[in-house]
Amino acid sequence: MRLPRPSRRPRAASITVLLVLALAFAVVLAWQAVGASQHQKMQAERVLRDYSAYAAARFASRVAGTLWYYSFVPAFKTLDHERTRLGHAPDPAHVAPPDDPKEAAAFFRRIRYTFEFDTVTKLLIIGGPAPSTAWRDWIRDTVTSRLRTLPTPTMGEDNASVIGGPPGEPPMLVVFTLPRAAAHAQTRVLGLVAPVESLLDRFELADTSGPLIVPALTGGVTLDSIGSVIVHDSHGRVLYRSPTQYASSITAHDSVGAFFANLSVDVSLRPAIAGKLVIGGLPRSRMPLLITLLLLTAALIVVAMVQLRREADLSALRTQFVSGVSHELRTPLAQIRMFAETLVLGRVRTDDERRRSLEIIDQEARRLTHLVENLLHFSRSERRSVRVALVPTLLGPCVRAMVESFTPLAETRHVRLLTSLPEGIVASVDESALRQMLLNFLDNAVKYGPDGQTVTVGLDPVRNDRTRLWVQDQGPGVPPGDRERIWEQFWRLERDRGSAIAGTGIGLSVVRELATLHRGRVWVETAPGGGARFVLELPAAPAPAATSSTPGPVPSPPSPPSPEPATLRVDS
Repeated sequence: MRLPRPSRRPRAASITVLLVLALAFAVVLAWQAVGASQHQKMQAERVLRDYSAYAAARFASRVAGTLWYYSFVPAFKTLDHERTRLGHAPDPAHVAPPDDPKEAAAFFRRIRYTFEFDTVTKLLIIGGPAPSTAWRDWIRDTVTSRLRTLPTPTMGEDNASVIGGPPGEPPMLVVFTLPRAAAHAQTRVLGLVAPVESLLDRFELADTSGPLIVPALTGGVTLDSIGSVIVHDSHGRVLYRSPTQYASSITAHDSVGAFFANLSVDVSLRPAIAGKLVIGGLPRSRMPLLITLLLLTAALIVVAMVQLRREADLSALRTQFVSGVSHELRTPLAQIRMFAETLVLGRVRTDDERRRSLEIIDQEARRLTHLVENLLHFSRSERRSVRVALVPTLLGPCVRAMVESFTPLAETRHVRLLTSLPEGIVASVDESALRQMLLNFLDNAVKYGPDGQTVTVGLDPVRNDRTRLWVQDQGPGVPPGDRERIWEQFWRLERDRGSAIAGTGIGLSVVRELATLHRGRVWVETAPGGGARFVLELPAAPAPAATSSTPGPVPSPPSPPSPEPATLRVDS
């Protein structure tokens, strides 16, 4: 496991609090921005609804005027003139239609029949094809009821009322005049019945004769693309629908009036025209942008907090690393100083004690050298300045010499070193780097294994252009779950964290880096007899050629490995 996390510093805690407050402020600002955007949108929709209501009121007023002046007034003047001549309600089929205005003739020709109704005697006289008894009763009752709710016009007024036909029947319009208040003897009203289709051209004329909204506000948009209109009767039946309909939430309702059968008008503005009616256009939703910015702010704050935590962890690792290195240096330095003082003060009694003191000084100096080499390599790796010079090298003699140089350090723990090094194995290595890797393996085996154990160093023959150098001990081994993590910097096993064994946690990371520079790899596995076996795999190379200009002994040509490899045994 990694070294334990340190307690948070006050500085890190204060920065964390500030970051959390910054996130809270960002959330509040985003919330306020959303509220302002929603309020602006509501105001814009209110303006559009006002425009829609204005358009509906204007259409209703236009419909009322069109019906009255282009249909009802000319028809009643003609019918009233004919009734005065005949003395009863005339048959519209036998009456010449009015010619002023010219649009009135089309409506007059579609009148089914006329009627004259006495409001006192309830006498109903039909002019033209007689309707059914149910229709006659409905006209009598409805006209009577309607006259009670409408104000009576004064002398000089020409007024009429329009009612829709009974529900369930084809849409019909019943139009009748109102008795005047000043004419007390007048108790009869004149009426007519016509299908709703006779008014379609009037609805279309009201829809297309002019813009429903002031042109200065619409920016010159054509009339038929501003909005759509629907006219309903009092029973909800659709009487007119503009050719183009828009699905819009901006819809206003209005009524033509009680005198005109309570016809209702619905005007829906085209969504695309809304931006022209509102100054500055409709506000666009800022929600996606605000959410994105808020998420980015939260992500940046989380990254900052992770970096603070990592900084605290690295600070703790640096402190513990310095502590571990200090402990590693203090022990051999104390030994060297103690035995050096013994020699300087002449406290040795025999030559054997003098020789033993010098051996201990030599052992501790070797240990210091190994530790300093690891630290120097670690420093170079941090600066990415590690370089290796690969040279084809006979591994057997080279590894044997390295093991012999480590023997004094192994003897301090009464550890026996064995080697199994076949001759003739060649690999491209940097001897200094190889020595550092091997000494790290041996140091770990001696440090973490039991006293008196046997540590074996071996070479495997070349297979598939690869050769393997391995070191195995008789210690507790490495748990399978930690076999990948032990190669990371500063990583130590859980069981070693509380032990008295000192360590810097960089030795195996140095080995892995050097192995990578050699185009090789390293791993750990369980040794056949128990314990751990650390393996370094390197690419094989042809044997170095012997030249006369090369100083030093000429290596002998490689021979095939014998069934029983030569073994160097060093016993403490």
